[in-house]
Amino acid sequence: MALILELTVQAAQMLLVLLLAPLLTGFIRKVKARLLRRRGPPLIQPYRDLLRLMRKEVVLADNASWLFRVIPYLIFAATWVAAALVPTFATGLEFSWTADLIAIVALLGSARFFLALAAMDVGTSFGGIGASREVMIASLAEPAMLLIVFSLALVAGATQLSTVAAFMGSPQVGLRVSLGMSLIALVMVAIAENARVPVDNPATHLELTMVHEAMVLEYSGRHLAMIDFAAFLKLLLYVSLISCVFVPWGLVTAGAGPWSYVLGVVFYICKLAASGVLLALFETAIAKMRVFRVPDFLGAALMLALLGTLLLFVSRSL
Repeated sequence: MALILELTVQAAQMLLVLLLAPLLTGFIRKVKARLLRRRGPPLIQPYRDLLRLMRKEVVLADNASWLFRVIPYLIFAATWVAAALVPTFATGLEFSWTADLIAIVALLGSARFFLALAAMDVGTSFGGIGASREVMIASLAEPAMLLIVFSLALVAGATQLSTVAAFMGSPQVGLRVSLGMSLIALVMVAIAENARVPVDNPATHLELTMVHEAMVLEYSGRHLAMIDFAAFLKLLLYVSLISCVFVPWGLVTAGAGPWSYVLGVVFYICKLAASGVLLALFETAIAKMRVFRVPDFLGAALMLALLGTLLLFVSRSL
């Protein structure tokens, strides 16, 4: 009976990220519109956009290969698996051993590689520009992300998210400068990976500035719906990761009662709402930087993660 309950909770967690990912994006858009004294789109607008794209016919270029058709589904599958691995409201479930930080980084890197490959498949100039910029961002964001993983592994003694969340929620963590640096670096990496302001503007369609949009200009119909859904899931993934590691309060351990799981879902939704408000405030208060300034932004994240790791090594040697 306990195994059936854990499997049910695991399936509910996988479905929850699918249901809440478009809602989080719609909530951020709504808050940004309110901050700018506009009415803004409704909260369910991302769901409507996905359904509209799913009903439309797919238009393909004449020179598009089979990779161009398959890659949207690969991107969606890899991103969904990575988002489902992050504990949202419960830890220590049956498949919690798969929730490893290195595996999540590998899945996100695979999705990025496939997206850049699809952008160059058709041979358009915009696709090539977007792919080159995406790879440039990834060359700095991925090392910073791995250093953040190493810092957390040095503190918690593991890269498994259930173990990291349990340790971070215990009183023996205390206040550590290295963890503060890792948090700031993770937020900066999340902003760059999700093409948010100031690295990129998700609402722009200017050819000279866009990164993510330039890679998906040739997609339409259900293919574009899969890529957009994967972008929603990726934003939810990073918000869930930050909440799980640095704000682990409200996570329910395996074996708790059904009402405990419901309370954990409520805590998780509250953390998503707070993160959405903070992101909307940040994007409203800051302007987009130029493309050649992005390496400086990610270089700062890389240095913060490196300094945090070095501090942990020094504290352990003393």
